[in-house]
Amino acid sequence: MRIHLTSVLVDDQQKALEFYTEILGFQKKYDEPLGEARWLTVVSPQDPQGTQLLLEPDGHPAVGPFKRALVADSIAFASFAVDDVHAEYERLRALGVQFTQPPADMGEVTTAVFDDTCGNLIQIATEPAADVTAADSASGSGAA
Repeated sequence: MRIHLTSVLVDDQQKALEFYTEILGFQKKYDEPLGEARWLTVVSPQDPQGTQLLLEPDGHPAVGPFKRALVADSIAFASFAVDDVHAEYERLRALGVQFTQPPADMGEVTTAVFDDTCGNLIQIATEPAADVTAADSASGSGAA
């Protein structure tokens, strides 16, 4: 089993498309009309056939309170892997991205959290070293 598609709930699909492509650097994969909304996905340019991120409208009545609660508690809705959190933090800040958490060392990873302008906090993180991930998996303590 593998992850094919995941989503982030956005308050404006066009604004989200611009932010996720022009600022974050993802590439648009699908943009199909679905009534008032669109089936709008982006992918990493490093893996255009990989996992798609659906920029999903947040119109359901439960979504607003959910998103506000996550933001109020400083909880990131999604996490994206980067090679160098410090370099990506500086690149995104230069583009005007607002961070709620600057780069922080968290043991085997470094993380930072920013506002995606669409109602979400998003984390960027380095991936743990391969030998740490393999050791965690072998011992059964790694997250699935």
